[in-house]
Amino acid sequence: MENYTYNSFTLQLEGLNVSKDSVYPVFLFFLFSYLFIMVANVGIAILVFIDKNLHQPMYLLFCNLPVNDIFGNTIMVPRLLIDMLLPPSERIITYYECVIQAFATHMFGTTTHTVLMIMAFDRYVAICNPLRYAAIMTNKMVIKLTVSAWGVAFVLVGILLGLTIRLNRCRTLIMNPYCDNASLFKLSCESVFINNVYGLTFTVVLFTASIGSIVLTYTKITVVCLTSKNKSLNSKALQTCSTHLLMYLIMLLSGLIVITLHRFPQYSDYRKLAAILFHIIPGSLNPLIYGVQSAEICKSLSKLFRSKPVMPLF
Repeated sequence: MENYTYNSFTLQLEGLNVSKDSVYPVFLFFLFSYLFIMVANVGIAILVFIDKNLHQPMYLLFCNLPVNDIFGNTIMVPRLLIDMLLPPSERIITYYECVIQAFATHMFGTTTHTVLMIMAFDRYVAICNPLRYAAIMTNKMVIKLTVSAWGVAFVLVGILLGLTIRLNRCRTLIMNPYCDNASLFKLSCESVFINNVYGLTFTVVLFTASIGSIVLTYTKITVVCLTSKNKSLNSKALQTCSTHLLMYLIMLLSGLIVITLHRFPQYSDYRKLAAILFHIIPGSLNPLIYGVQSAEICKSLSKLFRSKPVMPLF
């Protein structure tokens, strides 16, 4: 008969299965990736904050992404780096710390979707209704959209974790490099039917709303561009929308890979790596894709460093 430890407040993280020869190269990769994420995203956020020319709805809404990337990676990567240097038996985490990490992890993923949705709305208004853009996208509207993006994510994730923490626990091993909702409710020996139903509903609703809003928005933008003879409008639409769409596709692909690999237990090591890269890849590429491509941000960088003008990449 298997022995169980009920409601233990000390849990053990399984971590990444990395060979001894690969520990330090992988450690350095994650370390430098995290440092780059922090420098690039903090830099972009500060730049938008201090440069009045960037106090426009498009850039203010975009600032939610750097903040979310900083938040999501800080709650996960430093702890992962520490655990990589410890033997498996010493990768200990308290239950409350695990819950906080799981909440932050799901907030990161959900908020990425909701922020990209409100950014799509901004592009829709700017291109499809340019004459009313200033009247619609006021500072008050920007605040409402930002609060909505974070508020919806907070409520959805709060219910998700609330259903999990009500369960009694009879196991102590988190079979993941970091804590998430699935890892937490798998510690229970009770029925997790409600958790599975809500988790599936949560995922379907979020992805349907996210993909649906992006498809609808870009369909309308495409129609406007095809029927318009305004080359300036079409050029602006191509520049800003291609950037937004690329960021969305990177985030969507990263998330779908993790979800798909959950269905194949034999690929658990690949799933763990994909789950970590879901944080790192978008967090690294977002400031590059959006920041360097934007003419306004490039001009602001040029002023800041008082050097030759920084040209957008495309």
